[in-house]
Amino acid sequence: MTKTSFPNNLDGLYKQERILREKAIAIFQSKPKLSLHLHVIERAMSLAMIVVDYPDGDEDFKVVKMLSIRMFNALAASLTLMSSGYHQNSCMVMRDIIETVFLMDLFKTDHTAIERWRFADKKTQREEFSPAAVRKALDERDGIYTKKRAEAYKMFSELASHPNMHSQHMLRPEESGDIVTGPFMEETTLEAGVSELGRIAIQAGEIMNTFLPEGWDLDDVRASFALIKNEWIETFYR
Repeated sequence: MTKTSFPNNLDGLYKQERILREKAIAIFQSKPKLSLHLHVIERAMSLAMIVVDYPDGDEDFKVVKMLSIRMFNALAASLTLMSSGYHQNSCMVMRDIIETVFLMDLFKTDHTAIERWRFADKKTQREEFSPAAVRKALDERDGIYTKKRAEAYKMFSELASHPNMHSQHMLRPEESGDIVTGPFMEETTLEAGVSELGRIAIQAGEIMNTFLPEGWDLDDVRASFALIKNEWIETFYR
């Protein structure tokens, strides 16, 4: 075996991932409601692109662009992992999106926080901009005391991000079955994952949209996001 050869086991794993992706696509295509989540995700990613394209050289807005790129990449990665059978890893990336959404939400109403975040030392980062500190600031701003943001963050932490006994549920094709090694595709698991990612994409798109000035809408991306968002809300929440 030469150093430049591609290991057979990795090639076999890649082929299996492609098979599972085709299975996922077939499931999406057979259920229009699931496809609606995909359209929301795609429109949120397109919104990230027009944020990046907005001609603003301000250093604070460059932070908004950077975080929008982060969410574009995370939405794509989460969907790719999910469609390839890595459901636990997909949810782990979803937590990253939620954390970024919360941070941008803080910046939305306190633009001075962007500059503080840019130059924050470790102490300021911990006290003012850690995930827990950001959630606390948002809850206080909104007068919310139910800690729903903390509960959502905790759910993704326990199910996907932190190694613990709760994370085993993301490794089972069937709830009462055994955990498996490697990727798998199961319809109920896929539906739950893409539904959650669609909900998160709505939040991501909404928060990115607030940083764009009125009238700036390349290729009607903002308008189409608003339409698909309303259809999504009508379908799943009314």
